[in-house]
Amino acid sequence: MKVKMLYDKDVTTNYLAGKKIAFIGYGAQGHAQANNLRDSGFDVIVGVRPGKSFKAAQTDGFDVYPVAEAAKQADWIQMLTPDEVMSDVYKNEVAPNLEAGNVLGFSHGFNIHYKEIVPPKDVDVVMMAPKGPGNLCRRTYKEGFGVPALYAAYQDYSGHAEDLAKEFAKANGAARAGLLKTSFKEETEEDLFGEQNVLMGGITALIETGFEVLVEAGYAPELAYFEVQHEMKLICDLIYEGGFNKMYADCSNTSEYGSYVVGPKVVGPEAKNAMKAALENIQNGKFAKEFMKDYRNNFKGLYEMRQRSAHSKLSEVGEELRAHMPFVKEADKYSTPVAE
Repeated sequence: MKVKMLYDKDVTTNYLAGKKIAFIGYGAQGHAQANNLRDSGFDVIVGVRPGKSFKAAQTDGFDVYPVAEAAKQADWIQMLTPDEVMSDVYKNEVAPNLEAGNVLGFSHGFNIHYKEIVPPKDVDVVMMAPKGPGNLCRRTYKEGFGVPALYAAYQDYSGHAEDLAKEFAKANGAARAGLLKTSFKEETEEDLFGEQNVLMGGITALIETGFEVLVEAGYAPELAYFEVQHEMKLICDLIYEGGFNKMYADCSNTSEYGSYVVGPKVVGPEAKNAMKAALENIQNGKFAKEFMKDYRNNFKGLYEMRQRSAHSKLSEVGEELRAHMPFVKEADKYSTPVAE
């Protein structure tokens, strides 16, 4: 079903005016959205627990409070902590301070869709989900543009929830690039599917498998790394800029022909069936339950898998090669994202 794209000119209501907006969390998205909304002229405060994020928000000139106090002061509470901690933050610090007529906002539907958070009936529950990382949302906003976003209303107490979601997205700069209507269910399930099967899980497994095949066949690990991982960015950039057509136009006939005849054999019926099974586990809640169970077990499974990935042959070869490529800026040893 085709969805209509909305832009600035299409968002003409003004229900967001005069509301005090509390951003709960000041990580990548919290930082970007809080600054964007403030620069758009709205009354913004930040709620975080004491620590690095608290100081960062103060340095950026915000009035910063403990989460409970920020929620108590605000008309709109935007939840931007990580998925796994959000329900605890909500239950312990936000829920006791909600008032009838408040707006509870999200940028990902996970906790609402899987009922980790069950809001009261007398608040609006909305979503504005930028289709880009926080640093890009902030940079493009300052450049006078923005990144596209999805918007949704899960609960409409005021009668204006959908308009509020669109106005919030516009204030974040997203309507400059385009807004698409969705639902909490659709956004959550599609987002998890994309991450697991293509954008992260699929692409990393494909790279790792290609590397192993070449090395096991006797090719130098360094050459294998350049072939299956280093060049991936170049191909993805072309696809990002102009789709498959631009990518094929900028590559050789040999590579294009080979991709048509071999690609569907590598990612064929078996892979499609695995994707369908993964989607079913997302839809029936099995993945969410497994993820939250691992979190409540101190992420034992996640940390073990992270260590295996960080110390694989591919990771070690890549780290050594990137050390001699000053044009590649490597993150600080794959630090765990901050909680807020």
